[in-house]
Amino acid sequence: MHFNLMLTVLTAWGYKLSLLELLAFITSVIGVGLGIWGPRSTWSWWNISSLLYAALFYQEKYYASAFLQFIFIAGGFWGWFGWGKTGAIPEKLTKRHKAFWSLAFVIGWFSLYPILKKIGAAASLTDAFGFVGSCIAQVLMVLQKYESWPIWFVVDAVYTYQFWHGGTYLTAILYFIFVLIAVAGWKRWLRESTKR
Repeated sequence: MHFNLMLTVLTAWGYKLSLLELLAFITSVIGVGLGIWGPRSTWSWWNISSLLYAALFYQEKYYASAFLQFIFIAGGFWGWFGWGKTGAIPEKLTKRHKAFWSLAFVIGWFSLYPILKKIGAAASLTDAFGFVGSCIAQVLMVLQKYESWPIWFVVDAVYTYQFWHGGTYLTAILYFIFVLIAVAGWKRWLRESTKR
């Protein structure tokens, strides 16, 4: 029996939704949605969606986004063991750590952009921004830092634009949902981090 993930499951207004994109969408919403409450199971869903999105993004020539999925998978394993059975216990970064991560973001973004442009990536500037921001947000999420959510908010807003502009509409809608989830995670983790 042949299973084709590129099978078109829906066509609307000229947009062809593949089974791959649909499955990636569903698993992503579950994984990121669970992240608000911080159970360890969020990482399993995150890893499944990352594998699916790696294939989709590579096909669409979002090379940084495709590679980013493997960083998410590594972060998923790290998060599974790092959070432990009780799940996340959010804390805030120190001012020194905030400055460090801000500088790392700027250096990373402006270093990656010309590389992506040179290899012909579909959206070099936004993909570099999203890649570096996502890497930092992922590390901070694993470390259970409240600041991961404001970063996810900005990164997901940029990705919403990128994927809508690139014609990957369901993924753009997914990232808009991520923006909303980031607001909810931001509020909850802020409340939890101020208890400490």
